[in-house]
Amino acid sequence: MKAVPTILLAVPLLSLSAACLSSEQDVSHHGAGGGAIPVEVVRDGDRWTLLRGGQPYVIEGAGTNGGNIAELAASGGNSFRNWRDFDAPDGLPVLDEAQRLGLTVAMCLPVGRERHGFDYDDPDAVRRQFEFARNEVLRYKDHPALLLWIIGNEPDLHYTNPRVFDAVNDISKMIHEVDGHHPTTTALSFSFKEELVNHIKQRMPDLDIISAQKYADIVNLPKYIEQAGIDRPYLVTEWGPIGHWEVDKTAWGAPIEPTSSEKAAHYRKNFEAVIEAHSDRILGSYAFLWGQKQERTPTWYGMFLKDGSVTEAADVMHHAWKGAWPENRSPWMEGLYLDDRIAEDSIELEPSGRYPARASAADPDGDPLTYRWELRRESDATQVGGDKEEVPEVIPGRLEAGDDGRAILSAPEQPGAYRLFVYIYDGNGHAGHANIPFLVQ
Repeated sequence: MKAVPTILLAVPLLSLSAACLSSEQDVSHHGAGGGAIPVEVVRDGDRWTLLRGGQPYVIEGAGTNGGNIAELAASGGNSFRNWRDFDAPDGLPVLDEAQRLGLTVAMCLPVGRERHGFDYDDPDAVRRQFEFARNEVLRYKDHPALLLWIIGNEPDLHYTNPRVFDAVNDISKMIHEVDGHHPTTTALSFSFKEELVNHIKQRMPDLDIISAQKYADIVNLPKYIEQAGIDRPYLVTEWGPIGHWEVDKTAWGAPIEPTSSEKAAHYRKNFEAVIEAHSDRILGSYAFLWGQKQERTPTWYGMFLKDGSVTEAADVMHHAWKGAWPENRSPWMEGLYLDDRIAEDSIELEPSGRYPARASAADPDGDPLTYRWELRRESDATQVGGDKEEVPEVIPGRLEAGDDGRAILSAPEQPGAYRLFVYIYDGNGHAGHANIPFLVQ
């Protein structure tokens, strides 16, 4: 999965970026408060610990490119990771804001991917990438909010050339030479197959931490760690709801998205059973996604809606980090029905037919709920790894909605795959959501 947004590492862009950074004196930045806070990984028997400023530091974080970080701090999170897309906000203001809020940042250095056309057999391209990374490190290394370096996001996803791992290791060695205060890792989609495990051991020995990104499969992470036999600590740099590639599908192949409440339950279970329960090897985690994005749907991975509303998954992380629920909690989404059927029924409708839709929801605080409905075409995206997707447009004029969680859908005239969305709001900045795919034919 799952970068936000897509990192397009074009060689000319690297050359331009590197050319703009001329010397260590020019690019080093000390940030608010001045001076790096040393971070290191230490071992005591079978237990690994991350130390920041000499004190144990358990990462309780989420993934974001810099959005909603005030809410992250207020919810008890202490860190966030980014993806360092070239279109993302500059790292210095993000680090400064993190410092102001008492947060740390796991800074991602973009690394080229074969699926985007990067050629690891091209020594000039690899050299330019290395120089770009070096200048990025010199720019940010002395900022007190910097926690660690993530060298590329999922460089193992659909790789064919193992030299990508040599390139990651070379960047890690460079970091240890010019920045003695921050550990290194790379964020792996991590199949834990023998070939990849061997590459980690043989081609990336310089990494301080091994990072994995798992969704439904996170339940197997402790077993994978044991079987891999890699004698280093682990970090979970992405985890969250069940992935769209891991769920049941309709008869025509549309993935069935869990409701906001089903996702929240998944976050809570896996935080307790994996992240917390295995803190001897897992240094902490970054939950995905402290924000919103389109990936198969506009609601699949975000803990927020596009309008900024907080969902139940964010409430769960608040509870995980603070040990208590937020003062106001998000609505519970109990189910969505179309023509008195659920998504698993592979619903097929007649063109222009009229069908009842019903959302079942409740609010833990007793707040009155309002409902918003949307109809969209099913996404035809085939991208992987979180690459940018287009958002299917809303189809207007096909819904007659009441204020009681009920609506009448006039099925589209044109045959095809569609998805009906419902959003439930409590009037206090919190929301629930669900959707149901259907086929018109």
